[in-house]
Amino acid sequence: MWKPNQPGTGTGSQGPEPTRPATPATPGFEASARPAPVPAQSAGEQATIGKSLVVKGEVTGSESLYVDGKVEGSISLPGNRVTVGRNGQVAANITAREIVVLGKVRGNVTASDRVDIRSEGSLTGDVTAQRISIEDGAFFKGGIDIRKPGSNEKATEAKPVTNANAERQVVAQV
Repeated sequence: MWKPNQPGTGTGSQGPEPTRPATPATPGFEASARPAPVPAQSAGEQATIGKSLVVKGEVTGSESLYVDGKVEGSISLPGNRVTVGRNGQVAANITAREIVVLGKVRGNVTASDRVDIRSEGSLTGDVTAQRISIEDGAFFKGGIDIRKPGSNEKATEAKPVTNANAERQVVAQV
């Protein structure tokens, strides 16, 4: 039998009413939707050259670049990251803060921070960077010049070549 004084029956029907004010939580949903574009903006700071695109010439700019197509010429994005995707084929000299190779690169690369050649990547050319990483399975053929932070090229080239800072010809198929 129903009694209006039973908890959870008569007054419990008012419990769904507070969930109705939860519908104004929809603006909270909109607020949570607002931070979603923030990562999208971070991703928006990276330009992409798609699989079917072929670029011949000089690529310059002030944002990071993901190359999944073909680039011939030069890529100069100092202070940014250049990523050569798995489908990427680059025949260019690359200058950037960080260079990640998943595809094929033919040319000299100069990074103010690091060069990362992933397991499926291939790099044929000389590397100049503070740090380099070559994963197992990666292909690399060229010279490596490790630069200390703050050193410029002319000062390093003027130093006599010793075993400690000698440039080595490296061929690696790991």
